[in-house]
Amino acid sequence: MSCHAITRREFVKSAALAAAAAFVPVSGTAQAASGVIRSNDRRLVEGWEYCRRALGGMWAVWRPDQLGDVALDMWQPAAMPHCFNARDAVDPDQPYYQGSCWYRTRVNIENPFRSGRTLLHFEGAGQKSTVFLYMEKVGEHLGGYDEFNVDITEAANGFLKNRKSNEPIPIAVLCDNAQDLEAIPSSFSDFNHYGGLYRYVNLKYVPAVSLEQVHITPQLLSQESASVSIKARLYNPDGLDDQLHLSMKLLDPQGVIVYVSEKQLVPWKDEMELWSWNVKKPTQWSPSNPSLYGCEITLSGVHGEMTIHERFGIRQFEFVPQGPFRFNGERLLLRGTSRHEDHALLGAAMPDDLIRKEMQLIKDMGANFIRLGHYQQSRTVLDLCDELGLLVWEEIPWCRGGLGGEDYKNQARNMLRAMIDQHYNHPSVIVWGVGNENDWPGDFPDFDKGKIRAFMQELHGEAHRLDPTRKTGTRRCDFAKDVVDVYSPSLWAGWYRHIPYPDYRRLAQREMEQVRHFLHIEWGADGHAGRHSEDQERFLLNVLAERKSEQEDLSHLLAGPRVYGAGESDWSETYACNVFDWHLKEQETMPWLTGSAQWIFKDFSTPLRPSNPIPYVNQKGLTERDLTLKESYYVFQSYWIEAPMIHIYGHSWPIRWGDSEEVKLIKVYSNCETAELLLNNISCGEKKRNSQDFPAAGLRWQQKFKPGENHLRVIGKKNGITVTDELHFHYQTERWSAPARLALSQNAHDSDIVTVEARLLDARGTQCLDARSRLHFSISGDGALIDNCGTSQGSRSIELRNGRAEIRLRTGGGKSVVSAQVKGVPTVFLLVL
Repeated sequence: MSCHAITRREFVKSAALAAAAAFVPVSGTAQAASGVIRSNDRRLVEGWEYCRRALGGMWAVWRPDQLGDVALDMWQPAAMPHCFNARDAVDPDQPYYQGSCWYRTRVNIENPFRSGRTLLHFEGAGQKSTVFLYMEKVGEHLGGYDEFNVDITEAANGFLKNRKSNEPIPIAVLCDNAQDLEAIPSSFSDFNHYGGLYRYVNLKYVPAVSLEQVHITPQLLSQESASVSIKARLYNPDGLDDQLHLSMKLLDPQGVIVYVSEKQLVPWKDEMELWSWNVKKPTQWSPSNPSLYGCEITLSGVHGEMTIHERFGIRQFEFVPQGPFRFNGERLLLRGTSRHEDHALLGAAMPDDLIRKEMQLIKDMGANFIRLGHYQQSRTVLDLCDELGLLVWEEIPWCRGGLGGEDYKNQARNMLRAMIDQHYNHPSVIVWGVGNENDWPGDFPDFDKGKIRAFMQELHGEAHRLDPTRKTGTRRCDFAKDVVDVYSPSLWAGWYRHIPYPDYRRLAQREMEQVRHFLHIEWGADGHAGRHSEDQERFLLNVLAERKSEQEDLSHLLAGPRVYGAGESDWSETYACNVFDWHLKEQETMPWLTGSAQWIFKDFSTPLRPSNPIPYVNQKGLTERDLTLKESYYVFQSYWIEAPMIHIYGHSWPIRWGDSEEVKLIKVYSNCETAELLLNNISCGEKKRNSQDFPAAGLRWQQKFKPGENHLRVIGKKNGITVTDELHFHYQTERWSAPARLALSQNAHDSDIVTVEARLLDARGTQCLDARSRLHFSISGDGALIDNCGTSQGSRSIELRNGRAEIRLRTGGGKSVVSAQVKGVPTVFLLVL
C-alpha cells in the first residue's frame, strides 16, 4: 500500500456507503482460525463516525444536531479499523494528539438464540476504552493491545423494549490514549501509543451457555506419536445448569477427519479438560512445513448450538544451555526480524490484506522467526505466522520507565494472562516476553531494582503456570537476566555505544556465556531511504587494499567512526547494508548461536526521535513505512532464501560521483554460486560466492565508470537456474562547492498525483551530492501535499538524500504553488498545474 491522501469528497462518499451497510461478515482463513463463530459473527466495519475531542457527557454524543455545520465538522465518517493518530504521529511540527476520541454507530440486533447473549468483541483498542449502549455504560477495558468482550445483552434488551420504532441500537466507544504514569507502556517507550478502534470490532451472538475459550496442548512424544489435550471454559453468566452436548472433530493437515468424539456434560466452572488422545505418526509443524491440524468443537443444548474452529500444530523445541536452538530434534538457526503494528497514513489500523502483504514480505526475505514488539499484536498476525512458518516471541508492553503501584502491576498481570489465553493455540509462539528494557528509569521518583526483579519473577512464574510448554524471555535488564528462561542483552555493534560492528561475534559470545539461554533480539542500523555514500565505499576499498591476503580477517582493519554508527554515521543505506552484511556472515559460523531478530522490519513512528532525517520515524526498517523495500532487504535475502536471487546494490542511487579515473566499488547481493558483472556491456569477470568474504560475500567488483550514463548488468547462476539484474545510473565527475541555491522540478504526473523534486546546487548549478541539509516543503493553492506519511516521499520536513528530496501532492484539479526551503539558501517556488 502506498502513501496517499483522501479528499473530503471521497470522505463524504465513503460515509454515504457506510450508512448502507452496517455489517460485514467475517471471512477468510485467518478469522476461521481464531475461535470465531463464523455463522453468527459480524464485523462492524462501516457506518461509524468519530470525534477527536472531549465531550461534556453522553448526551453530547447522541443529541440532535443543533449546531449546524459546527456539529457536522465535529463528527467525521470512519471505517474500521481506525486510528485517530493515523497522520499526526509523524507530523513534523507538533506532537501527536493524546486524549479522548469518541466513536459512534448504530447496529441492528437480531440474536438468533432464544435467551442468547449479545457481545461486542474488540480485537484491540487503544489505550483505555469505555463502551456505551445509548446512555448506559456497559463495559470498559484498560490496555491497548489485548482482545476483550463487552456483554450488551441486558442493555440491548432494555433499549429494544423502550424504543419507539425499529431504529438500530446506538453504540458509542470512548478511546483515550492520554499519558498515564500508572499504566503501561511507559511514555519513555520508543513508539507511539496509538489511540482508536485500530483493530476490528465484531458483533457476536452466542447461546446462553457458550464456549468462551478452547486451549489445545499438543506434545510430540516421538517421531511416531504425539499426545493432544483439549481444555475449555464456558461463558455462563446466569449460572444455568441445563445439560450440554459436545462433539469434536479432529482434522489432519490435509483436512481429513481423523478423530471424532461426543459427550454429555452439565455446565462446569473454570477450565476443564474435555478430551485427550494420542496421534499416530503426527505431521510435524515447522517453518519449512507449517502443517496445521484443525479442531472443530460443537456445543449444543436447549439454548442453541454453536461451533468453534481452532488450529494447532505439533512440534517440539529446545534452547540448549549456552548452545543452539533445536526444533523437532534438529538445530535451527533462528533467522528473524521484528515488527510494530504501524503503517503510513494508517497508524496502527492495518486491515488484514495489508498485514498479509507485510508478513509475506517477511517470509519471502527468508525469515523463520519474528519478535512482535512491544505488545500483543493482532490475531491476524499470529494466524499468518502459523500459516507461513514464522516462530514468534510475543511480549507484553511493560517497557521502560520503572515499576508503578498495584494498579500498574495488575494491568501488566492482566495483559500477560490475556496474551497467553488468547494466543495459546498458535504453534508459532515459542517465547512469552515479560518485559523490555526494564532497566530504564524515569516514570517514578524511586527506581528499585529489587522490586523490578521481584515483579519479573512473578510474571515469569505466572507465565509458566498458565503455559508450562513455552519459555519466558526479556531484553536488556541485566540485573534480572537470570530470572527468565531466555535473555537478550543490548548488543548494537555498529550503531550505539561506539562499538564497531566487527566486535559483534566477540561481544555476543561473551554475553552468551553469562546466561543459560541467549537469544539476540534487536540489532541493526538506521538507513535514510535513498541516501547512499561514496565515502563508505571508498573506506571499504581502502580496507580491502590493506588486506595482505584474501584469507586475512578484516576485523582489525575495520575500525574507526565509519563502523560505529548512530552519531558518527551518515545514516546512509550504504552503511546500514554493511552492518547487516557483517552480522549475517558472522551468524553463519557461530555454532552456539540460537539466532537473532533484526530491529526492525519496517520503519515506524516514535515520539522520541523528532530530529531524525524523517522526523518522528525510527528508520531502522528494511522497508519504509509504506512497505517500499530498501536495499538492505536484499542483503537478508542473499543469506536466507533458497530460491535464486540477485540484486545490484544501488537501485535508488541515480547519481554516483567521483574522479574520472577513480576506481569504484560495485556490490552484488546474491545467493548464487557464481555471478558475472557487465559494465556498459563489457564483462568485468565472474566471481564465486563465499559467505565469509566481506563485503557482499565476495560478489564485488572494482571498476572505473565513464562520465555520464552507465549501465550495470549481472548474471547469476544457482543449481542450473539463471537470474539477472540491471540498473542505469549517471556518473558525475564535476566537483561542487558550497550550496548556493535550490531547484524545484515536476518529475512525474500520474492522474491527480504529481511528484516534485528539490535539488540543492552550488553557484554553478552542480548538484551537491553529499548534502544532508534539512528541507521544508509547503504548498498554497488548490492542491495538497501528501505528507505526514513518515516516508522518504511523504514528509514536508526531511533531510536531503544525496542533495535531493521529493514529495508528492494531489493537484485537486487546479493550480498550486509549491515552495522548498533550506537554511542558508533562497527559498524557491514552482507552479504546479
